[in-house]
Amino acid sequence: MSALPRRDTNEEMVRAATADLRTPDIESRDLVALVGPPNSGKTSVFNKMTGLRHKVANYPGVTVEQQMGYCRTGDRATIGVLDLPGIHGFAGRSADQRITRDALQGRLPSLPAPRAILLTADATRLETHLVLAEPILELGIPTLIVVTMVDELHRRRGSLDAEGLSERLGVDVVMVNGRTGEGMDAVRSFIDGVVLTANSAPRSVRGAATPEAGPGEGRSSRIGLPLVQALEIRREFVRRALQAADYRPAGASKWTEGLDNVLLHRFVGPALFAVLAVLVFQAIFTWAVPAMDATEAVIAGSGEWLAARLPDTWFQSLLVDGVWAGVGSVMVFLPQILILFFFIGILEDSGYMARAAVIADRMMMRVGLQGRAFLPLLSGYACAVPAVLASRVVEDERDRLATMFITPFMTCSARLPVYALLIAAFIPEGALVGPFLGTRAAALLGLYVLGLLAAIATSFGLRRTILAGKSSDFLMELPPYRLPSLRSTVQRLVDRTRIFLRRAGKIIFTVTVVLWGLTQFPRVDGEPPVVAESALGVAGQVIEPAIEPLGFDWRVGVGLVASLAAREVIVGTLGTIYGIEDADETSLQLRDALQRDLDLGSAVALLVFFAFALQCLSTVAVMRRETGGWRWPAAQFTYMLALAYAAAFAANRLL
Repeated sequence: MSALPRRDTNEEMVRAATADLRTPDIESRDLVALVGPPNSGKTSVFNKMTGLRHKVANYPGVTVEQQMGYCRTGDRATIGVLDLPGIHGFAGRSADQRITRDALQGRLPSLPAPRAILLTADATRLETHLVLAEPILELGIPTLIVVTMVDELHRRRGSLDAEGLSERLGVDVVMVNGRTGEGMDAVRSFIDGVVLTANSAPRSVRGAATPEAGPGEGRSSRIGLPLVQALEIRREFVRRALQAADYRPAGASKWTEGLDNVLLHRFVGPALFAVLAVLVFQAIFTWAVPAMDATEAVIAGSGEWLAARLPDTWFQSLLVDGVWAGVGSVMVFLPQILILFFFIGILEDSGYMARAAVIADRMMMRVGLQGRAFLPLLSGYACAVPAVLASRVVEDERDRLATMFITPFMTCSARLPVYALLIAAFIPEGALVGPFLGTRAAALLGLYVLGLLAAIATSFGLRRTILAGKSSDFLMELPPYRLPSLRSTVQRLVDRTRIFLRRAGKIIFTVTVVLWGLTQFPRVDGEPPVVAESALGVAGQVIEPAIEPLGFDWRVGVGLVASLAAREVIVGTLGTIYGIEDADETSLQLRDALQRDLDLGSAVALLVFFAFALQCLSTVAVMRRETGGWRWPAAQFTYMLALAYAAAFAANRLL
């Protein structure tokens, strides 16, 4: 395995980043690109234009892949709107910078060069956000500067003359309110004008390149020389332009300064973060119980209703015992996942998550990573697939590879049903810290910590061996604190539910149908065999000698093999093997069955195995896509499997 992947033209990365955007008619459509620094309100403008709902977070790196939407112009023509990653410049140090640059220059496969660019900038931070205007305007593409967060600027006693800034820069400037939609009509009018101009005879367009210039060759017709002579006069020009526009920056927020003095304190900050993490894990085990009980009752009742209305045939067994029970076993733990998403969303929208990255940087630098890696690693607690994609915000290639390699150690939501089932079966509930922390929540927290420690140790080893090198400096712009939006939070939970059901549903449906089929054959006198004598049972008994040292029998072995597709299917698989209908992590019958076949040592070994093993083919696939080959994902899968086996073996022997 080589230390670094090929970096000649980043062809594999670009192809992967644009794979989901290739539609049959995209090349024939007019395209408008949305560009801006992180936290500039870009995604809010995108949502207003397209009517789509996308994740909005108050830290850099959330939009790590461009998103495509559509909107209609005044003459009802449909145009594409491309939401590009948030960037500060075109230096090309990170993957998202290279993707944005290539998209604007028309170099991405199957995507045309944009007809126009919407450059978003936060009204409260124009001094830094407008620095991006120089390389954008040099492209020679008609550009509109969209100033967002106008309400906050006025609330904090700031002001801006948009017309004066437009005259100074030589491009149109419009002020919008992303929450109310005020100013969006002007944005649509600009797009209408660009599309009509592009589809008619060539004429002068404000901020456009000369007709002879191609993408990246021309420059703004009114921007003047100061912005294109050299990079070191860039900030000075922005400063003078803002002075000419009577720009009065928003006053400093006393709340922000006061909270930062506490939350970013060298000792108090990490301590508060640890307390917050404990409360989140306690909430996952306590708040979710009523919702989980209600979900279980609905699934069981609907299954009985469905079975009563179907004839007693193999199809009824397949539908009710296979598909319905399998999918239902995962639906039950959806409340726990949504509680986790709820807390993460609140922390993001409030502005705290960026502070958490700064706190993490002090610790992560000791293992060779930077604070920016905290963002994708945190995403890994939900799902490793988007977390691996989010690692594109890490600029240094070695840091990025190390981040992707250790991301699956973060305890993703798919591990929750396994943890919940085994913890409830083998650990009695009791109070450790009064009502704030119970024994089961402490066990869950311990498993999260175990995965984190494995990630830290692995990163430490990687950065001192095959990925040795000095980490790049960590710089992050801290957004102001804001009250989280209830509407945004609810929309995020709805979207996450859809994504989870769509992703998990397909995998679970396929696995449950296959498992059901394996339990039905070979038939004896037309009747299905007992599980131990079925094709599924025979397959489990073949692999039993390999897992017996871990304290596992053939039943657990079948579950481990099935969970390679997705970790959460092991609960439904065990339910199928034990002949328990509607089995989930709250099923008392399944708990009793496991208590009969497993002792404490083998149960802890199974928990440890799931904490370390890479049982997610989707993660393997996205790793191959992001690294451009099979060497890194193969090494990652093998390493994590070996670590899981060794740790489970030790746990079984010690207990």
